[in-house]
Amino acid sequence: MTASKRSSPRSLGSNLAKVAVHVIQPEEYEELPELTDDMLARGVVNKGGRPRSENPKKLISIRLPEDVILKWRATGPGWQTRMAEKLARVAPK
Repeated sequence: MTASKRSSPRSLGSNLAKVAVHVIQPEEYEELPELTDDMLARGVVNKGGRPRSENPKKLISIRLPEDVILKWRATGPGWQTRMAEKLARVAPK
């Protein structure tokens, strides 16, 4: 298991059992503001995610000797990025 993976799922900190059995009462609807055309017009759709890269990486498959991979992995997290940077420096122009 890698260090970035959690051993247990995150807790929401909510009592989900209580939320699941709650029945909405009519007076709770009165607490909500009524949606107006102005409110809807101000709404913005957020697609989320990170911005597209100007230089996206491409997935390739390459076979390397096992000892080469082990040496790079032994350098710690980020070894693939460091390998790519080294290859970029020595790549033919």
